[in-house]
Amino acid sequence: MPFMSRDEYEKYVSLHIKNTITDEQIQNIKLSLAPLIGVQFNILSIPEEILIAFEPSQIGTIIGSLMDACIPQLSKISDNNTFDTVGLRKNEGILGDREGYPDYIHTSGLRLELKLLFVDNPKIKMKKPPTPREPSARLTQKVTFKNVQADKDLLLVIAYALIENRAKPGYYSPTIIDFNVFPVYKCILARDRRMYDCNGGWFGQFETPTILSNQGKRKIKDKQKIDYSSYGRKESEGKDLNEDTNFGKLKRIPYRPLQTYINPKNFTKFFK
Repeated sequence: MPFMSRDEYEKYVSLHIKNTITDEQIQNIKLSLAPLIGVQFNILSIPEEILIAFEPSQIGTIIGSLMDACIPQLSKISDNNTFDTVGLRKNEGILGDREGYPDYIHTSGLRLELKLLFVDNPKIKMKKPPTPREPSARLTQKVTFKNVQADKDLLLVIAYALIENRAKPGYYSPTIIDFNVFPVYKCILARDRRMYDCNGGWFGQFETPTILSNQGKRKIKDKQKIDYSSYGRKESEGKDLNEDTNFGKLKRIPYRPLQTYINPKNFTKFFK
């Protein structure tokens, strides 16, 4: 499959974002989803003394895997049916396919792709990680302008933390502390343009995202031309481009409103 040039990409995008979601729609859905804050997932209750033996990233992986596996039926593992009452229903198209898109349909007609953001609770004693942890949530290569509807699609980022279980003192359960929504088209536009700005790009019609290999980086440094005829999956293949295995991580999407929101400093106010 051939490489999609920057010009070809921008032309494709211009044809698919004629109409975009409005600020009024975003504010309305935020009001509709407000009851989600405070929802607790009792399916997992961890004794405080056990948490001391774990790093936050380890607990985040466990909780994230559990909640991801339960998507799109989070209402069945929460302490109430809030996910149903706020107008969210699972997108039938993803049954049996965890990587389908989007996760939810709202009664307003808007479509929501859910990403979970684990927030460390500083009040809980846990092991200190040797290095800062990067959130694993991502907008993968399955979310592109081929299937995104710019006038309907929103990225729903739900921030959750371990909070003492309301029914079991001394035990901690995943609890939604906040959320925000962002236009998906703006997020993937920033994601893709970053890739092109770094001399990578899409192969095929949004099939495989690529970045410069070490060989490609050396060529750029030496002002040599990059070979865009093919890509590799590992350095040993000797290609100028490799498939981007970190593609779409939220932390690496240079859309300022998203980065401002997921910054850990944004959540310290919830634990004062």
